[in-house]
Amino acid sequence: MAKNSSAYRCSECGWTTLRWVGRCGECQAWGSVSEALAPTARVTASAPAARAVPISQVDASSTAGIPTGIGELDRVLGTGLTPGAVVLLAGEPGVGKSTLLLEVAARWAGAGRSTLYVTAEESAAQVRQRAQRTGAVTDGLYLAAESDLATVLGHIEELRPELLVLDSVQTVGLAGVEGVPGGVTQVREVTGALIRVAKQRAMPVVLIGHVTKDGNVAGPRTLEHLVDVVLSFEGDRHSGFRMIRASKNRYGPADEVGCFEMNATGIREVPDPSGLFVSRHTEPVAGTCLGISLDGRRPLLTEVQALVAPSGAPVPRRVTHGIEAGRVAMILAVLQRKAGLKLHNREVYVSTVGGARVSDPATDLAVAVAIASACVERAFDRPVIALGEVGLSGELRRVPALDRRLAEAARLGFEVALVPAGSGQRTPGLRVVEAATVADALGLLQLRRAVQHTTTRLDPSRPHLRVVEEA
Repeated sequence: MAKNSSAYRCSECGWTTLRWVGRCGECQAWGSVSEALAPTARVTASAPAARAVPISQVDASSTAGIPTGIGELDRVLGTGLTPGAVVLLAGEPGVGKSTLLLEVAARWAGAGRSTLYVTAEESAAQVRQRAQRTGAVTDGLYLAAESDLATVLGHIEELRPELLVLDSVQTVGLAGVEGVPGGVTQVREVTGALIRVAKQRAMPVVLIGHVTKDGNVAGPRTLEHLVDVVLSFEGDRHSGFRMIRASKNRYGPADEVGCFEMNATGIREVPDPSGLFVSRHTEPVAGTCLGISLDGRRPLLTEVQALVAPSGAPVPRRVTHGIEAGRVAMILAVLQRKAGLKLHNREVYVSTVGGARVSDPATDLAVAVAIASACVERAFDRPVIALGEVGLSGELRRVPALDRRLAEAARLGFEVALVPAGSGQRTPGLRVVEAATVADALGLLQLRRAVQHTTTRLDPSRPHLRVVEEA
């Protein structure tokens, strides 16, 4: 008998296997493996519709972005919405995706460009009510409550809009395609059809996407490969602060962030978010220090607060909020071993102001200064900016983009900045102080306590003996 040579292929990553399995062995996706049909015909060459030209002769003016009217969104996109571009905006439920894009559609229509807003999750009356609350009611903005792709394409043929907003791509289905809306096949076919329409009409399309409980975009992984721009809308539901990050951008930087604030009247952009993460004190307070983290290419001022209290428990508590607990534990060990701070029998609480989440290693020194200030109960007469990564041996390592961070500190009116030694940065209006180790940094700030160091010296006359010296 002839051997069966059929293979099975994963629709997500292209992994192949000789037998069917329920889960892909490469990307671990469930239900994505199907039989790959062998080609029945040989592909022959055909005459191209347009000849290839040198890249220097290609007209790139048609890809110039059009500003949306929202500066923070244009900052993330590059210059604005590019004609024919397909943008995917993903985020958790209730973060404000629909509110933001409704504002974008209203401003786009207010500039004299027709806009079609298609909602597959709400009725047109519900969208109208939200638009009235946020002030997004304007002529030129058309609403359609449709969940069938063929009907959506019919609206596009009839209105010929210059911008399409679809809320959301996981709730729109295509008749004749297997699966339910939101499934792997349906999402891929719907997105592919919208991409073809966007390229043919040079019409920007913005898609709203759902996310899973892990924070990833729901649907097939190929969805993120098909679109031109992938944006993530992030924010804590207990805080009004929101951030847009670009994880993929074919027309601009992919490491830029935009800041917004959600309020009762909608969502507004925050061009200068540094004040949101700093508290206001009428007098100097111990246990506080300022750092500047780099989120993408944007420097953000962050205040770190620490509280050190006596503990009667065998294992003192270490509580962190907004900062990785493992990093704080490492800094505590360095402070005790290299700077002489007795923290093994004390409870330590470290938090950021305003709900900021900091993962930049450049804020290590700010955390160390805040903890030392709380430990010795000593405050500064003026705010201090501390920048530097703390190593396990107690040294301070230089951080990237230090000039940009110091320029932000000088712009905000600060006078003193503590940085690692060897940085060689000079910023007008800002006094830059260098320190080689954490102990040196705390000594400059008068936060260091006496610590007894021991060194081992070899006796040349008697190599088998070692003399321990105390310093």
